[in-house]
Amino acid sequence: MTGQVLVFGATGGIGAALARRLSARGARPFLVARGEARLAALAAELGAGHAVADVTDRAQVAAAVAAAGSPLAGLAFCVGSIVLKPLARVTEADLLEAFRLNAAAPALAVQAAAGALAAGCGSVVLFSSVAARKGFANHVAIGAAKAAVEGLTVSLAADLAPKVRVNCIAPSLTRTALAEPLTKSPQMAEAIAKQHPIPRLGEGDDSAALADFLLSDAAGWMTGQVIGVDGGRAALAGRG
Repeated sequence: MTGQVLVFGATGGIGAALARRLSARGARPFLVARGEARLAALAAELGAGHAVADVTDRAQVAAAVAAAGSPLAGLAFCVGSIVLKPLARVTEADLLEAFRLNAAAPALAVQAAAGALAAGCGSVVLFSSVAARKGFANHVAIGAAKAAVEGLTVSLAADLAPKVRVNCIAPSLTRTALAEPLTKSPQMAEAIAKQHPIPRLGEGDDSAALADFLLSDAAGWMTGQVIGVDGGRAALAGRG
């Protein structure tokens, strides 16, 4: 596998863990995020190329893809949101914003990179959520958006085969800055952890390890798959 691997959301908990894994095995991550200072620091740590971009801005995404160059060995879209509201308070703006960031943005990122990915026979990794298939209260906006990511995954896999593989990871609650409102209380974190058959919260490296595998040649016969990294929560009853 030659070329760089685009990592969108590279300064988040999963994105940064993935960038470090890619670098450690000799791949060449190209880091993309909004926050310039943290992005530059991580890029300096890894000796990686980088570009500042807002993934909801199509022109900025196209510029980041162009800066990474061609061919591309892979693209990981590690950007998302957690929108938690009861149905009575969900607005049209909530629904559209969740869809735009979680589903439309990765679709347009892959569209911009499709030629470079085909040239590198690359791999794409997207991120859904356990909430896409298992219903949770207050998850109307984000559950719908993440379910769209799973539909996007299989559609892109069909469109881009055989040169480009597309797979998706569906984590449960993971200790990241994004999830901090849910994890900063030890009591709340413990209660949520107990809802998993493996009774702990996810760490960024849990999902990054699978993403690294899916981006590698070792996963060369895998495409169109949605794989849970969720402590068994989607499939098994918790003990708590």
